[in-house]
Amino acid sequence: MNLKNIALGSIALAAGATAMAQTSPAASTTSVTLYGVADAYVQAADGASRLTRVQSGGLSGSRFGLRGTEDLGGGLRGLFTLESGINLDDGTNGQNAFWGRQAFVGLGTPYGQVTLGRQYGSTYTVSSDFSEFANSPYGATTAVIGGFGGYEPVRGSANSGTGNGGPARVNNSLKLESASLGGVRVGALWGMGEVSGNTRGTRVTDLYARYTAGPVDAMVSAVDDRADATGLGVRTISGATAFSFGPARVMGGVMSVNDRSTVDADGQGYWLGGDYRIDAHQLKLQYVQSKAKNVAEGKTQALGLGYQYDLSKRTALYSSLTHFKNEGTGYANRWAGTLPAGLTSASDRNINEVVVGVRHSF
Repeated sequence: MNLKNIALGSIALAAGATAMAQTSPAASTTSVTLYGVADAYVQAADGASRLTRVQSGGLSGSRFGLRGTEDLGGGLRGLFTLESGINLDDGTNGQNAFWGRQAFVGLGTPYGQVTLGRQYGSTYTVSSDFSEFANSPYGATTAVIGGFGGYEPVRGSANSGTGNGGPARVNNSLKLESASLGGVRVGALWGMGEVSGNTRGTRVTDLYARYTAGPVDAMVSAVDDRADATGLGVRTISGATAFSFGPARVMGGVMSVNDRSTVDADGQGYWLGGDYRIDAHQLKLQYVQSKAKNVAEGKTQALGLGYQYDLSKRTALYSSLTHFKNEGTGYANRWAGTLPAGLTSASDRNINEVVVGVRHSF
């Protein structure tokens, strides 16, 4: 997928949408929704030292947002999303930008939609929708996967050319996604590098497909992140699936990172999990591994047990118990969240974590 193909696809989609709008001049209907999540938890960790703190965003990242659509007739609709992350523990912005979670506008048609702005990449979707602990900062979460030469495919790489979050969230992006055909949706995202005279440098290309039908949900993803102006960067291939049967569900996924720079800090992660629901009660279990390929015995393993009790459709209590095992002297210790100084040491690299929290959505 190159820029020319994406541009031609966008023009074709917009042209079809314009034609439908011209043939259906009915009065439009507009809808704008204010929504949000307030989620906070107490976290206790025991490693080389002990740490107790209040954190934000366990089950879901705390946020507030605006989502809107306008029916333009003939199946055409205008749409937008503006979403701001909040750290409930100290009141700061969650992603170092006011609308840091999402900020995009676009057009939808019966054939799919095209959107422009700051948007989720497929790496975020794979690591969130198919994980018992999503990509949250606690528990045996997919956020453990990464740290390969400083590259973070799930948390968002600090050295990505997209800045502030890519490839999990991609700035300056154009996204095309098809409507569902037999349960299959396909999509492509192009994160503009915005470097004069260098269309390949610091850009992100993201291709994905997802199948959802009955008890089966599966997704594959390929991301090419030209993390700097050299045009080399990092490629990430991911795949995940989930299967539901009655009150139970099993899921798992794999993520492979190919670092094509001179550092050659490749890595791979995978996860396996399941949950079981009885009325308002839900039990969760998940195992996650993140392994650096070019470091002897360099890996992190996390095994976590979680429990959630839904007080209502909007309010839930949750807790978890997780053990993190870090191996390899040349490999950075991993934890679900950012690792505080002194929590691990050369002789005591493992961490035990207990979490108790509450989430309210509106």
